[in-house]
Amino acid sequence: MSAAYGVRVAVAESGRFGGTCVNVGCIPKKLFSYAAHFREDFEIARAYGWTVGEPRFDWPTLLANKDREIARLNGVYERVLRTAGVQIMRGRATVLGPHEVEVDGKNITSKHILIATGSWPVVPDIPGRGLAITSNEAFHLERLPRRALVVGGGYIALEFASIFHGLGVETTLSYRGKRLLRGFDAELGERIAEEMGRKGLGIRFGSEPVAIAKRKDGGLEVTYSDGPRLETDLVLFATGRKPNSANLGLEAAGVQVAPDGAIVVDKLSATSIGSIHAIGDVTNRINLTPVATAEAMWLARTLFGGQPTPVDHENVPTAVFANPNLSTVGLSEEKARERYGALDIYKTSFRALKLTLTDKQERTFMKLVVDRATQRVVGAHMIGPDAGEVIQGVAIAVKMGATKAQFDATIGIHPTAAEEFVSMREKAGG
Repeated sequence: MSAAYGVRVAVAESGRFGGTCVNVGCIPKKLFSYAAHFREDFEIARAYGWTVGEPRFDWPTLLANKDREIARLNGVYERVLRTAGVQIMRGRATVLGPHEVEVDGKNITSKHILIATGSWPVVPDIPGRGLAITSNEAFHLERLPRRALVVGGGYIALEFASIFHGLGVETTLSYRGKRLLRGFDAELGERIAEEMGRKGLGIRFGSEPVAIAKRKDGGLEVTYSDGPRLETDLVLFATGRKPNSANLGLEAAGVQVAPDGAIVVDKLSATSIGSIHAIGDVTNRINLTPVATAEAMWLARTLFGGQPTPVDHENVPTAVFANPNLSTVGLSEEKARERYGALDIYKTSFRALKLTLTDKQERTFMKLVVDRATQRVVGAHMIGPDAGEVIQGVAIAVKMGATKAQFDATIGIHPTAAEEFVSMREKAGG
C-alpha cells in the first residue's frame, strides 16, 4: 500500500512471508478445522441416504497438502511485494535509532520505520514445560496422538480442542476459569461449553497444570493445582501470546514498551518516537489478522496519502472456528449494559434443519443486543454452522448503526439459519 503511493519501501523478513496467519495461524488452522468436521459430515450423510464405507483419516496426507498450500501462499505474498516494487531484505532487523536499522550487519536509513513483528505463544513456567507444545508446533506434528490435553479457554484452545477431537483424538480441554471465552458475551461461553461437551469432548474447569512429567510408557502425566493427575500423550498450551518485541533494539532507540512487551502507540499507530510506528499483534490491541491489515491501510493513508486516519477498533467482527463455530460483532450484553444501561435482548435457540433427519441434538444459538433508548443493534452473536459467514453480513449493519426495526424490515432468506437474525420478535426475559 505504501509503495502504491510512490514511496520507496523495503521489508526485512528472516522467515516465511505471511506472518502468523498464513504460516501457523488462521489459514492452516481453518484447513485443519475443515478436516475435523468431515467425521460428522459422514455421519449426517447416512441420514440422507448416502452409504459410504468406514471413513479412515490419514494425518500425513492432510499435513502434506496443508504444507503445499502454505508454500503457495508464501510465494504469492512475496510476489505481491516484488510486483509493488518493494525491496526484500532477507534477515532480522534491529532498530538503531529514529531513522536507522541494521539488517545482517548492514545499516539502512529511512524516513519512517514500521515494526510489525507479531506475537509468540507463551508457555507457563512450570516443571516439565519443555514436554508441552504450542499451536506453532501443532501444525507440524509427525503423528496424531491418541490422547491430547489442550490448556486454555480462548480462540486457540477451543479451536485445537475441536480439531483434535474431530480427528479422533481422545481430547480434554482444561481451563483455570469457570467459563470459556473470557471477554466474549457470557452466554456464548456457557453455551459453547455445553455444545462441545455434548459432542464428547471432555472439559475441565477451575484448575490448571502445575507440572508435566514423562512416564515410562512414553506418555505424559500432568499434575493439577487442585491435586488430581491426568495421563495423556500430548499437552498443548494455548494460554496466551506475547508481543514479539524483545531484542529489537526498541528501548535503546527510545521506543516505549509496556511491561507485557507491547509497543505503546497512539491512535495513528505512532510510538513514542515520531518516525517509528507499530501495528498488529506487537501492539497488543485487537490481535486479529484483518485488524492488523486495516491498521496497515490506515497507516499508509496517514503517512503517504495526506489523510491522517485514526485506528478504528469499534465493532470488529470475529469468529472462533471451534465445533460448533462461534462468531460475534459489537458488544457483549455485559459491556453493552456498562455503556448504555437499559437494553432489549433478543435470542433464539433451535435445531438446524440439516440435523432434523439425524439424531444429533446440536443447537444453533443467536442473540441480538439492542440499546433500548435508540433501538440500535449494538451486538450480534451466534453459535452454529458457518457462524463466521453469517456474522460478516450482519457486521455491516451493526457498523452502520442499524436499528432493530431495520433488521425486522429486512426479509429473510428461507429456509436458512441466518434469517433468524431478522425474525426475532420476542424480547428475552430479564
